[in-house]
Amino acid sequence: MRSYRALDPKHKVKFPILTVARPFQVDYCGVWSFIATRAEAPCLPGFAHKSIVVLLLPLFATAGVRADTLNVAVASNFVDVLRTIVPQFEAQSGHVVNIIPGASGKLYAQIVNGAPFDVFLSADLRRPEMLEADSLIVAGSRFTYAIGQLVIWSRDQEFAGSNCVDALQDLGRKKLAIANPLLAPYGVAAKEYLVGRGLWGALQAKLVFGENIAQTLQFATSGNASVAVIAHSQLQRADDFGTTCTAVISTDEHGPILQQAVELAATSDTGAAIEFLEFLRSSDSRETIFAHGYLLPELQ
Repeated sequence: MRSYRALDPKHKVKFPILTVARPFQVDYCGVWSFIATRAEAPCLPGFAHKSIVVLLLPLFATAGVRADTLNVAVASNFVDVLRTIVPQFEAQSGHVVNIIPGASGKLYAQIVNGAPFDVFLSADLRRPEMLEADSLIVAGSRFTYAIGQLVIWSRDQEFAGSNCVDALQDLGRKKLAIANPLLAPYGVAAKEYLVGRGLWGALQAKLVFGENIAQTLQFATSGNASVAVIAHSQLQRADDFGTTCTAVISTDEHGPILQQAVELAATSDTGAAIEFLEFLRSSDSRETIFAHGYLLPELQ
């Protein structure tokens, strides 16, 4: 299989060479008459075949894109994991996956408003349930692919060697970053933890809200916040900035972060979407998910 470019030079489309070559090795005027019912300009010797290929290629390109490309909307916490899984899936299936990251709440709003996604990997179960209630997913496609964990993390030298949990109780003028509870499920869980510890009220003036869990970590690595409540899956990336303290938050101290996947009803290629979701549930993918700090749900 060779790759050819459609009119957009950034977008590769795959289809057999014979599909392109054979239909166009014919008389220019004859083909144009077939397409537009008549030809009003004379044929130009030596120019006919090139003109036809350029003119008709987008028709074949469009069909190729729909068959081979899968648009996967994914919660920010799972992006690094997905970037590990996708190359394996593409090599096995021949499909191409476009990764669209964001906060689960924002991705949900885009889906409701007609965004052309095929699969949605949410950081919670509430939004997939809402999509299911509105008949915006393929019936029976919803399942839990990972269970998230929270971690308190800092790179502030003042907290070196200390317990990050203790740091929350003595921040002074320092800031704490968490994901926005209105947009991100990890923010909801972080708020539940702080409320349960009796810290929510006292920390109100010191909170910095990330639009998603990725931005939350960015606040802490950039120094805009001294401490952050992040996803366990982000620890490896966070360590690149120099960790001074970290503490895993028990799942008993907040509601379960059940991350669910769905095939969207508006998918342009249900076969590819099904293949992808099956691959996500495979033993290889589950090993990768677990290695990145997630707990695994029981397979049903």
